[in-house]
Amino acid sequence: MNDVGELKEFATVHARAQNIRRYRDVLDRIDSDEDGGPGSWAGEWSRAAEEFAARPLEACRRYNMARFPYVDGPARLQALRRCVESFDEWRQGQKDVTRLDLDLEGGRVGAWATGLSSPEPRPLVLIMGGIVSVKEQWAPVLDAIRGLGMAAVVTEMPGVGENTLRYTPESRRMLSGLLDALEGRADVSRTYAMALSFGGHMAMRCAVEDRRIRGIVTTGAPVRAFFTDAAWQRQVPDVTMDTLAHLTGTKRADLPDRLAAWALTDDQLAALDIPVHYAASRRDEIIPAEDVDLLRRKVPGLSVLEHDDVHGSPHHVTETRLWSAWSVLRMADTMPVQRALAGGLLRLFRMFR
Repeated sequence: MNDVGELKEFATVHARAQNIRRYRDVLDRIDSDEDGGPGSWAGEWSRAAEEFAARPLEACRRYNMARFPYVDGPARLQALRRCVESFDEWRQGQKDVTRLDLDLEGGRVGAWATGLSSPEPRPLVLIMGGIVSVKEQWAPVLDAIRGLGMAAVVTEMPGVGENTLRYTPESRRMLSGLLDALEGRADVSRTYAMALSFGGHMAMRCAVEDRRIRGIVTTGAPVRAFFTDAAWQRQVPDVTMDTLAHLTGTKRADLPDRLAAWALTDDQLAALDIPVHYAASRRDEIIPAEDVDLLRRKVPGLSVLEHDDVHGSPHHVTETRLWSAWSVLRMADTMPVQRALAGGLLRLFRMFR
C-alpha cells in the first residue's frame, strides 16, 4: 500500500504530461490506497475513466493513473488491462499505429509502433518512460512522429505495464533485442532514443555497446550517485524505492546493496560519444545533482536543459516537449523545416514564459 500524499504529489507530472483536465477533482476524492474501494486511488481513477467510455484515449489516460505506480493487486491489474484495451480501441481509428508483441530474452515485451515499412525503412525513434510509465501514455508522440518521416516504437521498462522481464543491471540487452526484432522494418542503424528517467539510464547503458543508437534525449535519468549513495537513497520518496524493489524483485531493505551494480562507470561514460540531451530539475528529489555534474564532466556531446523544478519538471512540460522534439530532429539531421519550426516555437515560448 502506498502513501496517498506521495501518490498525489508524483501523479501531478504524469497527469499534466497526458493533458488530463480537472485531475485535481479526482485527487480530492481520494483518501486511501485500499484495493479499489470508494475513495481509493485505483477506485476513483477507474471511476473517472468510466465516465469517458465514449472517448477511449481519455479513458486510457485515467486508467493509466489508476494502475500508477505499479500493479499490486486486482484493482490496479484491472485498470492496466482497461488502459491497454482503451488504447487499442483508440489506435484502431488511427492511420498507422500497430501492436507489437516481442519474445525477447527473459520474457515478452509489448510495444506500439508507427511508420514501420519493409520496402522503405525509416530512421527509428525509440520511446520509453521510466519505472512508473506505461507505453500507452505516449499516444500524442506517435501522432507527431508519423509526419516527420521517421518510424517510432514505444515500449516499457522491464517489469512495467505489460513487460514481463525483470529489471536487472543487464536490462540494456532488451533494447538491443528490440532493435534486432525491428531490423528490416526500420533503419535501426539510425536509432534515436527518447527515454525518460530510469529509461534514459537504460538507453545510455545500451548505447555504450550498441552503436545503432545515435542519440539520446532524456529527462531526470540516474547515472551513478543515485545507485551508490545510500544516504541519498534514504531520503528518496518511498514510492520510487518501493517501485524499484517491485521491478527488481528485491526486498526494500536489500536495495542499497543491490543498486550499485546499475551505476555507470567512467569508462562507460567515456564511450558514450553520441549526442545526449538531458533535461534536469534543480530541485529533483530523486536524481542527485551529482549525476548531472558527472555527465557534464564525462560526456562531450552533452546538452543540458535545466529547470527550477522538482523531478520531471511538471511546471515546464510544454517547454520540455518542444525541446525534446527539436533535439531529436537536430540529432537525426532530418526535416529541416520542422526542425526550424520546433526551434522557433521553443525560442518564442521562452520569450513569453
